[in-house]
Amino acid sequence: MLRPLKIADEARLALANLTDAASDLTVPSLRLGVTGLARAGKTVFLSALVHNLMHGGRLPLFQAAASGRLSRATLQPQPDDAVPRFDYEAHIAALVNDRIWPQSTSQTSELRLTLEYESASYLSRKLGPGKLHLDLIDYPGEWLLDLPLLRQTYAEFSSKAVRLARADNRAAIAAPFFAALAEVDPESPESDTQAQRLAASFTEYLSACRSETMALSMLPPGRFLMPGELAGSPALTFAPMDFPTDAAPARTGTLRAMMERRFEAYKTHVVRPFFRDHFARLDRQIVLVDVLHALNAGPHALADLQEALNEVLVSFRPGRKSWLSSILSRKIDRILFAATKADHLHRDDHDRLQAILRKLVARGMDHAEYKGAQVDVLALAAVRATREGTVTEAGQELPLILGTPMPGQMMNGEQLSENKEIGLFPGDLPKNPDSLFETLESVSQAGKFATNSSDLYTPDDHSYLRFRPPRLEKGKDGLTLSLPHIRLDRAIEFLIGDRLT
Repeated sequence: MLRPLKIADEARLALANLTDAASDLTVPSLRLGVTGLARAGKTVFLSALVHNLMHGGRLPLFQAAASGRLSRATLQPQPDDAVPRFDYEAHIAALVNDRIWPQSTSQTSELRLTLEYESASYLSRKLGPGKLHLDLIDYPGEWLLDLPLLRQTYAEFSSKAVRLARADNRAAIAAPFFAALAEVDPESPESDTQAQRLAASFTEYLSACRSETMALSMLPPGRFLMPGELAGSPALTFAPMDFPTDAAPARTGTLRAMMERRFEAYKTHVVRPFFRDHFARLDRQIVLVDVLHALNAGPHALADLQEALNEVLVSFRPGRKSWLSSILSRKIDRILFAATKADHLHRDDHDRLQAILRKLVARGMDHAEYKGAQVDVLALAAVRATREGTVTEAGQELPLILGTPMPGQMMNGEQLSENKEIGLFPGDLPKNPDSLFETLESVSQAGKFATNSSDLYTPDDHSYLRFRPPRLEKGKDGLTLSLPHIRLDRAIEFLIGDRLT
């Protein structure tokens, strides 16, 4: 198995950890990673977390705030000068003033929030108020899916990518890529033109996989869909090729050798720096998951999400926290998996949503807990865009969610008004999550889905609309309240509560 980092990288990481540990002697810090795959709500979560902590949000399950021990939360200059700052002010303005959802994460960013608090311990209080630097590291979940590439050869990457592209649900959208692949011989002389054509075709295929209707998650290399400043560079101009994994080494000067060289450059210049400079320095992690979107896209999307989450979990460094490990090999001692957009469901379905996510990450949870990390799962809405109501029909009360649709939302073939609140019966998630996963198992074993389960969830079982962020209410004192949420306080308590005791 290949090492995720080279010896020089490990030494550089240890030096960075030692620098962090020295800084913590003055004011301790906690590096919290916030990630999730496309549409999971990373930017919204981070913005809502900071807004509620800074503005005294309603956080009854966050004990430091509920007990009045949290004195103040303020933004500070971030410690890493080479990392872009998370644009909190612009994102909050979009949510609060414009009532639109902020732009999604496309790069790594960071924000430092300093928390001042009174300790719950009598002896600690005598020493004066406590202080904690909370460093929030925001990064695209798609980049996590690149980390397993560090342990793969180009032949192994190609074999897996080609196998995925030939799956029943991907074959049609992958057809143009396979057509382009059929026109080249891996053993032909290297050619920039052919490499660019194959890379462009492969990227178009990955983009189609991520569309609203497909909603697939297994889409490495992650930078192909978020190239940033690397767009057009040789490190992003390669594609998998169809050849046996036990084929003889590529001859120098061939197209296959060129692709292999660029694949290795991608690992060296893109994946390893991300792992070394950001991911391997995290103390705790929250992974946001848009389970509802995968459910609505169908069983293939849910199976793909499960595989992607398992890939993500393999990349973590879970373990118990110790002073020595924080220097030599930093461990993530708490991991929270959160199913987002719980406000799209009635509260009676929240436990079902949570149970589905728990099933999706079961294998990874077992691994992390075995290594000594604490792991939890919950359903949340970092910003609650709906409220609940009921309607009586045929003498029976039915639960509704009420909200204002985003522009362009359709229902029953008609476009909904973006300025008028509507009531929607959201439907029900399956009472027995096992029925979903019996179906998913049939994918891995037979390559197709069983269709004889009467309890099988279908997209028609749940109505999915996008709602506008809410108007902020005012309290009795006339002050504007913080952004409403569902279980954001429980997430905060799990992630940082023990550091404020």
